[in-house]
Amino acid sequence: MKLRLFPQETAALELLADIAQQSVLAGQILSEMFGARRQDHERIFEELMKIDARTSELQRSLLTQLRTSFINPLPREDLLELSEGLGKSMDQLVAVGEIIVVNRLERMAREASDQLEIVNRQSELTVAAMRGLGRLDELEDYWAEMLRLAKRADHTHRVWSAKAMRELSLGAYARVVEMARALQGAAQALRGVAASVGRIIVKES
Repeated sequence: MKLRLFPQETAALELLADIAQQSVLAGQILSEMFGARRQDHERIFEELMKIDARTSELQRSLLTQLRTSFINPLPREDLLELSEGLGKSMDQLVAVGEIIVVNRLERMAREASDQLEIVNRQSELTVAAMRGLGRLDELEDYWAEMLRLAKRADHTHRVWSAKAMRELSLGAYARVVEMARALQGAAQALRGVAASVGRIIVKES
């Protein structure tokens, strides 16, 4: 199955790729925050909020594009579903930054960095996948790799939670679990985007 697009039909795919790119940028900002001094966290978090605002702007542009364009590369509802999944990922990444700031966290667990690394890889793959939606027959490997990464994220989450329960006080455990859930939420949201791509592949075959 080959889906060929005219240049004017790719605007929605470019917008989706731009939305996915914001998650890449958010991951970079969080990586910086993880290694920064506590007094720098609020400043870095402001950069994260700018990326979040840009994501919302791009989502609105996509909605306008889908509403006003006569021809779209895929059904409007499928493209909107992908945008919503990317937005959920961004929401979770913003939550990670906010948790760091409001709890005045100074040191991040190694597992937090491991989870963020997984999310960053998922985000990078998703940017390429959004641009490749015009070649659906080439995206099965993306779907499979995202599933593998999501399973790795699940494993890291379980190990991290169990370790925190054994080693931390109740208050510290609550803060760790809150961050772990947000990072896991970002990974699951991106897995959801890949699942949507899988459904599109099957439907358009």
